[in-house]
Amino acid sequence: MLIVAAAAAIASGGSAREPAHFLVLEAKIPLGRVSGRIDHLAIDPGRGRLFVAELGNDSVGVVDLETGKTERTLTGLHEPQGIGYVAATDTLYVANGGDGSVRLFQGPGLDAAGRIDLGDDADNVRVDPRSNRVLVGYGRGALAVLDPQSRTKIGDIALAAHPESFQLDLDNGRAFVNVPDAHQVAVVDLSSGHQTATWRFADARANFPMALDFEARQVLVAYRRPARLVAFGMADGSVADRLDLCDDADDLFVDARRRRVYASCGEGVVDIFERRSDRYVRLGHVPTASGARTSLFVPELDRLFVAVRATFRDPAAIWVFRPAP
Repeated sequence: MLIVAAAAAIASGGSAREPAHFLVLEAKIPLGRVSGRIDHLAIDPGRGRLFVAELGNDSVGVVDLETGKTERTLTGLHEPQGIGYVAATDTLYVANGGDGSVRLFQGPGLDAAGRIDLGDDADNVRVDPRSNRVLVGYGRGALAVLDPQSRTKIGDIALAAHPESFQLDLDNGRAFVNVPDAHQVAVVDLSSGHQTATWRFADARANFPMALDFEARQVLVAYRRPARLVAFGMADGSVADRLDLCDDADDLFVDARRRRVYASCGEGVVDIFERRSDRYVRLGHVPTASGARTSLFVPELDRLFVAVRATFRDPAAIWVFRPAP
């Protein structure tokens, strides 16, 4: 496995192991001279490359997971936030909040391959391989629909306000979208391009991260004010469960193999939950670093990558966690 080699390469540099039962800190991969906030991550599984949106640095780091080193840095961006990799065209999509553009980089050399201007605050990116589309949340309320072949925007899905995290239910042709400024979760029909339902949770606001638990048929949403994890029934939006959560969550993932949920939070922890029947139990949390609120769980590698920003003592890095047992 690629990441095992990366762990071995970093271990010689003195990486520590956390005494955790559920997530073991396996490696720390330095990102080089990267300052400021780090946003979302994506992966090219075929080449074993991890892409890191270095928002505060106006760059994207490209990490080789086999060597455990930063391979290169893509510069000249404007607050990169969301990233998506399209395997069919071997293209990386980078959404920029600063100028509202989506920049494209293609092939093994990640050569510049175009730019799509959305106008304002291009954010989260999701890839729909079944319909061969790329969706990007942007502006005051829309998902842009991009065509990877023509590299153009071919449509918009209107929303009530700016979208944050959204997830795709491809089997049923739907998207679930967090729209925090409108205090809602929007349910979108991808075929018609229209919102078909609105879900609300009255006891919390600022819903940013989201994940789908397909086995339980639930939409998991993390709220920040107050910090809560809420499980909505995928069929009708009924609230199936609610739990306390770490502060300032920004990414949320389901580990289907273990029936676990990982939430990375800016307070400096990853919260871990386990689903038992149709309810969730908080197992505890693993310490990371203050401000380390973005992450990526890759089931194929069975690893959780957490982005840790630079401090006056330590450079920015990707912390690699191995779920256990």
